[in-house]
Amino acid sequence: MTGGTLVGYFSQTLGRRFSIIVICIVGGALLYPYTYTSSKAVIAAAFFEQFCVQGAWGVIPIHLMELSPGSLRTFVVGTSYQLGNLASSASSTIEATIGERFPLPALHRGKTTVKRYEYGKVICIFLGCVYAYVIILTLIGPEKLGRNLDVAHDSDMAEVTHQDLRHHHHGGDDQAIAHEKSIA
Repeated sequence: MTGGTLVGYFSQTLGRRFSIIVICIVGGALLYPYTYTSSKAVIAAAFFEQFCVQGAWGVIPIHLMELSPGSLRTFVVGTSYQLGNLASSASSTIEATIGERFPLPALHRGKTTVKRYEYGKVICIFLGCVYAYVIILTLIGPEKLGRNLDVAHDSDMAEVTHQDLRHHHHGGDDQAIAHEKSIA
């Protein structure tokens, strides 16, 4: 929660894309201490890694809302969320398959042999790929920070209700005032 709250707050001034990309880079830099620490120091690494994950994934929904047309905002964000769940549903299978490529020495307990795998390396690879994917998608997309999301500024709603947004002033919209003055 801390990562989502703080990164979300700072994304208001620094920009959504910048915030997502920077926090993904920081999260990527923390992957080694997060996945290869075997002492109690992993607690600090885990906290900061989760801070980065929640920071990036906390800003993504509002970024998608700012990019989406009014009539599709909730559909885009909700569908993206569910498609993300669909894609991540296979992650345990993918991690297990990758894990088999990094075996550790087996444990022998009496007559039983327990196979072991280096899942720290698997998590590092997997999270690194996810961070890279998010960075690339965020880099190629636009930024619409500060887009007015209320219904009074929604062109789709104006079309449905047969209103002309150019002649309605809803406070604080300096561009609308300037446009009204240029028309008069």
